[in-house]
Amino acid sequence: MIQADRLLDAPAREQAMACRGHIEGYIKQYPDFVTTLVPWNKQAFGPEVVRDMILAGNAAGVGPMAAVAGAVAESVGRRLLEHSQQVVVENGGDVFVKTDDPIVAGLFAGKSPLSMKVGIRVPNSRDGIGMCTSSATVGHSLSIGSADAVCVVSRSCALADAAATAIGNRVRSLRGIKPAIDFGKQITGVVGIVVVVGREMGAWGQVELVPLKGKKG
Repeated sequence: MIQADRLLDAPAREQAMACRGHIEGYIKQYPDFVTTLVPWNKQAFGPEVVRDMILAGNAAGVGPMAAVAGAVAESVGRRLLEHSQQVVVENGGDVFVKTDDPIVAGLFAGKSPLSMKVGIRVPNSRDGIGMCTSSATVGHSLSIGSADAVCVVSRSCALADAAATAIGNRVRSLRGIKPAIDFGKQITGVVGIVVVVGREMGAWGQVELVPLKGKKG
């Protein structure tokens, strides 16, 4: 899902396909890149989107593919900023945003009663930010935790994506919310975290939680 000041489907498609080609090309050289669940410590030379994935995974302590959706979202978004003053690129729950005013993003948390009842307000995104969400109960992404949603805010969308996975992996129960957030606070570049498990929620950092009226979970 892309929002911009005007229709930009052609450059968006071109950049998305370029990212896919770069990533697939790297995987052909290093097949383990697509399956490893630990930081990538082999050949780090590669296209920018691949380097972003590697750096993000290493910072969060997870494999580089944990950052793929966020890295592609930001790559496409940065390209579109050549043609538009404001851009939102959403890629499977991982969002790159550049707007001139504060924004509120609804937090989807599956069957949790808090799903789409709470929004995350970010003061500004004038330089572009990433807001990425990982879930053990929604979607196809791999998570070994039990959180309904872990949303991370960072200036790097790839890092937000990788960090959301790493934090989510540490949420095995309600008691795991605080330790998982404490872990995430130590990841350099993470500026905000929200964790939802059932009826419970924990938050930290540069995020303001606001009620979403009229929204259904």
